[in-house]
Order: sequence, then C-alpha cells, then structure tokens
Amino acid sequence: MQPAAKVLTVNELAEYLRVHRSTIYRLLKKGQLPGFKIGSDWRFNVEVIDEWRLKQGAAALDSAGEEED
Repeated sequence: MQPAAKVLTVNELAEYLRVHRSTIYRLLKKGQLPGFKIGSDWRFNVEVIDEWRLKQGAAALDSAGEEED
C-alpha cells in the first residue's frame, strides 16, 4: 500500500514556495499552477508541485539559451 500523497493548502503552499498567497492565486487564475479544488478551497499535491517547479526551471533555461543564439 502506498503512503498518502502530501497535499497542501494555499497558505501551506505559499510558505513552501516562499511566496505571498496572492502570488498563488494569481498563478491559479492564469492557469499556470497545478492544483485542484475541494469545494471552494484549492489544494496542491507536493509531488506535482515539485515536478512543476523543475519544469519551470528548465523552461527558464531553455528561453535563456534561445536569447543567447
């Protein structure tokens, strides 16, 4: 049996990413942050967020490499 996935609230995610809550809501509104709703509350799977962060970093490196060409 697999352990339950760690799920964060908006406040917990803001602390985890070290950003303000309004940044989380702005990213959600733009559809740029992976999350899901339970009722009216947003929740975030830590593993999915970590993958998202890696992809964001890779995308930034890719765009920086294109600018140098």
